[in-house]
Amino acid sequence: MTSQIKTLLLLSLLTGLIMLMGSAVGGQSGLIVAFGFALIMNISSYWFSDKLVLSMYSAKELQPADAPMIHKMVEELAANAGIPKPRIYMVPDDAPNAFATGRNPEHAVVAVTRGLTRLLSPEELRGVLAHEIAHVAHRDILIQSVAGVLASVIMFMANMAKFASMFGGRNRQGGGNPLAVLFLAILAPLAAMLIKMAISRSREYLADAGGAKYSGMPQALASALGKLQSYSKQLPMQTSSNSTAHMCIVNPFSGGGISSLFSTHPPTQERIKRLMTMR
Repeated sequence: MTSQIKTLLLLSLLTGLIMLMGSAVGGQSGLIVAFGFALIMNISSYWFSDKLVLSMYSAKELQPADAPMIHKMVEELAANAGIPKPRIYMVPDDAPNAFATGRNPEHAVVAVTRGLTRLLSPEELRGVLAHEIAHVAHRDILIQSVAGVLASVIMFMANMAKFASMFGGRNRQGGGNPLAVLFLAILAPLAAMLIKMAISRSREYLADAGGAKYSGMPQALASALGKLQSYSKQLPMQTSSNSTAHMCIVNPFSGGGISSLFSTHPPTQERIKRLMTMR
């Protein structure tokens, strides 16, 4: 299934869920308001998801004078991948991680955390940047960015629904049933989880392979993944949230156990194992 089709399905899911919650909260009038809100969110998610994601992370653009080595690496890797050079952003977080966003290669952004640039060697950093460039070249970034925004919206709507169920109630004009609102408030986080699971784990393996190809150093990427996985357990990202965790090169949180079954990231050790077999 292409990223464009997945994006359309996610936007449709958002519209249906918001309208359902609007109807539960405010009856017919709530349904109309919810439709208008969903329409605005659909347009915003498609065209401005990168800006919304970057604002969630408080990311700031890096100019060539700020980080000449990173800019040179990204320029070379983008040329190897046959795509325009993405813009580069810095996330003010000491936890080492990286992600890519944008709606297409012509409007792509590669973001790195402050901690990433301090932890990794130049070769390892190049491997991580190559992985993100591969996501851009494979056109994964649209579905990743939209999924992050939609998951955040659904969680916001769930909190609003909980508030309405506690302090609202059926009005004389035929407003929503508080029990239905409460049910949707519980259902919405599950829907957000399903949205994140729409991002196939196989895309990370493909991005690893692409990063190894573009950088020519699969072992350096493997070494970087090992470091990032270790540090994510000690130092979770402060600027990240569950709704956008799927965008990062490694899970920014240290979740394990049953939660790993619903992770959009494949096991890091398996990723390292595959990379170490590449030449």
